[in-house]
Amino acid sequence: MSALRKKFGSDYQVVTTKSSSHQKDKRRKRQRFVDKNGRCNVQHGNLGGETSRYLSDLFTTLVDLKWRWNLFIFILTYTVAWLFMASMWWIIAYIRGDLYRVHDNKYTPCVANVYNFPSAFLFFIETEATIGYGHRYITDKCPEGIILFLFQSILGSIVDAFLIGCMFIKMSQPKKRAETLMFSENAVISMRDGKLTLMFRVGNLRNSHMVSAQIRCKILKSRQTPEGEFLPLDQLELDVGFSTGADQLFLVSPLTICHVIDTKSPFYELSQRSMQTEQFEIVVILEGIVETTGMTCQARTSYTEDEVLWGHRFFPVISLEEGFFKVDYSQFHATFEVSTTPYSAKEQDEALLMSSPLMAPSLCNSREKNSSLDCLELLEDLENTSKLPTKVQKMTGRDGLPRKLLRMSSTTSEMTYSLGELPMKLQRISSVPGVSEEMHVTKATKISTETISKSVADLPPKLQRMAGGGGRMDGHLPPKLRKMNSDRFT
Repeated sequence: MSALRKKFGSDYQVVTTKSSSHQKDKRRKRQRFVDKNGRCNVQHGNLGGETSRYLSDLFTTLVDLKWRWNLFIFILTYTVAWLFMASMWWIIAYIRGDLYRVHDNKYTPCVANVYNFPSAFLFFIETEATIGYGHRYITDKCPEGIILFLFQSILGSIVDAFLIGCMFIKMSQPKKRAETLMFSENAVISMRDGKLTLMFRVGNLRNSHMVSAQIRCKILKSRQTPEGEFLPLDQLELDVGFSTGADQLFLVSPLTICHVIDTKSPFYELSQRSMQTEQFEIVVILEGIVETTGMTCQARTSYTEDEVLWGHRFFPVISLEEGFFKVDYSQFHATFEVSTTPYSAKEQDEALLMSSPLMAPSLCNSREKNSSLDCLELLEDLENTSKLPTKVQKMTGRDGLPRKLLRMSSTTSEMTYSLGELPMKLQRISSVPGVSEEMHVTKATKISTETISKSVADLPPKLQRMAGGGGRMDGHLPPKLRKMNSDRFT
């Protein structure tokens, strides 16, 4: 980070202190794709003949309708069905003449005590609701009434199952469970574990858990392809821990969801200054199974570019009390400013890359009487630091570019040191370009021969006589070995 301070200079503190006020002044509202409550602002128009598809799935269509339309259809369907069936009973009584022979005690009507439309309607209600007051009843002298009674029972069961089931599903929808799942009003960008990180907070207001809770993030941003095609709502995935399993949540207390801004992130080139001109929307999707009902629940929200606070961090909301942990939801949305570089992750990686790792080989070559072990220790220190980005750490590995440069530089240094120990004449010869390696070998052989001669002078007289001339040593060998030895050195 010291290299960053040297590069970025004095404007580091100025930008961070003015970030909050600048963002508040720049807050602007624009059309969102997903509202804060999770509702998608999409309307389907010009369907043409495709509207018939809604009728093919009538049950789902009714469930998806708003409550006022559901209640209207519910009341209207029962009213029409009751009036229709009551009219059928009145028509049977009218055709048979029961309406005109009410006071004839010797006549047996189709339905007793049905003499007008209201009485026919009451008979239908008593039959449908199985109330059975006993004053109106069907007789065995009316076969058409028996057939209508069976049709009424079947039709009434179908209508009850359809409408009551629709209302039950409408009331027990898991969308209402999503009302007790909270998202922070703003997302923040700050440093965490030495890396620039995008963060937002998720909370569960109920004591019942969300089983197998999983969170996903999408970024919606318009872009143009190299072929010239314009994509108004291009969806890109934001990694919030899919590779490490951090996207699987144990949502008992509020959690801070993190997206590390690295080379694979869409925000890799995003800085505090460029964020003022960018237009994007982060869509957050939380899915899980409701523990009490076993139904799948999904909660959604979104963050636009003016709802992402640079250089902020969330207030802690969990405190330890006597025997339990207490969550203070009054601080759930609260943030505070922290010291954060206003530059993008890409610029930080470039600054760290230029500061020390690639300069290590030249530093090793510039030191006098330096060894390759010292350079290795220097690079090991660079690798062990936690402040280096992943890209730089990989480059400083054992098989990376700086290590290769180190081996080349250390070889060159060793050659320089070895040449420095030779006589001046040999150094001049070795420094001339185009001199073959054979000359170096000859000179080195001569030097080694002189060294051996000096060492022989230190031996005892008897050994000096044996090591002196080849003929004197050969005098002690058999004739055959002397011949082989002479052929070897000729």
